[in-house]
Amino acid sequence: MTDNVLEELSDDRRLLGRTSTAERVAGILRGRIIEGGFRPGMRLAEEEIGRALGVSRNTLREAFRLLTHERLLAHELNRGMFVRKLTVEDLEDLYRVRRLVECAALRQLAAPPYALHTMDAAVTAGLSARSEERWRDLGTANMHFHQGIVELAGSPRADDMMRGVLAELRLVFHVMENPRRFHEPYLPRNREILDALRDGDAPGAERLLAVYLDDSRRQLADGYARQLG
Repeated sequence: MTDNVLEELSDDRRLLGRTSTAERVAGILRGRIIEGGFRPGMRLAEEEIGRALGVSRNTLREAFRLLTHERLLAHELNRGMFVRKLTVEDLEDLYRVRRLVECAALRQLAAPPYALHTMDAAVTAGLSARSEERWRDLGTANMHFHQGIVELAGSPRADDMMRGVLAELRLVFHVMENPRRFHEPYLPRNREILDALRDGDAPGAERLLAVYLDDSRRQLADGYARQLG
């Protein structure tokens, strides 16, 4: 575990304030996992993290339990807590859930216009990231785009589910070489889906999305299998 990550956790300590709870600690650690500060396979040193955040062992262990339930962490007997390494089967299942949730969000849309602010902002952020060759940021923009699709359903529970799915998916992207290959080709396809929704063509947008997700699943699963070797 690097000193930089521990220093950043010390900075996060101020976010806890007087209302330090396991949920808040879990939120901070979740953010660090999603951003790649804690990478798949990394052991989380309980004493160091607790000291950096200024929280008790019991609070930290409860936060670990919450993140284990979210499938972001895994406990290994006599070794401690680790950031999970996903399998190819995990990846396939994540895409199965994505297809069910995202396509259903578009299928249930009523008459236009639709609230496309999140998706529009994500495409704009993606274009900016591509122009500056910030490929990890482009990946983040792509994920925000798909979160925006689910937001169209107007379901806080679906939003929470999608955040969890995308957080797990980050564990795959963090270990992939050449992130540009896995993110750049999908930016114009995001714009296609957005344009279809602007035109009020929800069925067309759903068809585009279904093909998009199938292509992304195949490409990422093949690349991840090779990466695992």
